[in-house]
Amino acid sequence: MGDLTHQIPERIPIQLVVNGVSHTLDLVPWTTLLDALRDHLALSGTKKGCDHGQCGACTVLVDGRRVNSCLTLAVMKDGAEITTVEGLAKDGALHPLQQAFIDHDAFQCGYCTPGQICSAAGLLAEGRAKDADEIRELMSGNLCRCGAYPNIVAAIQQAMGQP
Repeated sequence: MGDLTHQIPERIPIQLVVNGVSHTLDLVPWTTLLDALRDHLALSGTKKGCDHGQCGACTVLVDGRRVNSCLTLAVMKDGAEITTVEGLAKDGALHPLQQAFIDHDAFQCGYCTPGQICSAAGLLAEGRAKDADEIRELMSGNLCRCGAYPNIVAAIQQAMGQP
């Protein structure tokens, strides 16, 4: 057997539909979905925070469900529909959550905001949160180092149609 350290890694072709656009990517098997989005598709809205699935900055929607993209290998999502924060607005109009985050000043530095908004979009689609306490519990995987939590909850309540 020869020295394996100098072999070029085999790439795997995958198909992703990202924000409604189909993409074929040839990736090494260990490429995370986060890195595929940022480095191969130039979608920099999704942020790399802890890179360990603990902060939620990398949250995107995969087939409508909230996923930490830093913990997800892109090859595992071959054929999936991915929605990033860039794909939430439609026809030039902000998604109701994006507008609510602006209305309630639900960000300070803004680094966590794309993950917060994508997670909140998944939360709304799940339909499980009925009040502020449930919103806080179901959003607990998304951290904000600036502490904008009251405004984030208020923004989500606005998007839910709650006072």
